[in-house]
Amino acid sequence: MTNKLFYGDNLDVLREHIASESVDLIYLDPPFNSNANYNILFKSKTGDGSDAQIEAFEDTWHWNDHAEDAFDQVIRSGNTAAAELLRAIRGFLGENDMMAYLAMMAIRLIELHRVLKPTGSLYSSRLAAFHPVRARSSAQSPICV
Repeated sequence: MTNKLFYGDNLDVLREHIASESVDLIYLDPPFNSNANYNILFKSKTGDGSDAQIEAFEDTWHWNDHAEDAFDQVIRSGNTAAAELLRAIRGFLGENDMMAYLAMMAIRLIELHRVLKPTGSLYSSRLAAFHPVRARSSAQSPICV
């Protein structure tokens, strides 16, 4: 599959449209857990500023049913290392906004790893408050393939 752009929840796109071990390179620019909402600002036809805007995305995470579901998906994923790590983090952090963000990211990273070829690479601008990550597969925004 080449030259396709998918729009939607990347977890759904990964699961429904991307085959295992089919991607050479992933660049991940995840939400940063900034606790802010981001808008698209429009200009008038003349190029002058305008009050018109729409919400592009919300970068705010809360522990709720969606977060619990993401956590449960990691636990059931078969990736015991990720499940044990997420359990330990939840034991330390409890059920809060940061834990919701980590659960959301963890299940996506598991899916990204699944679609990555054994010789593939994953690069990330950053994950939450962590430093830039570069990982290589040895054996998850819009997605371009």
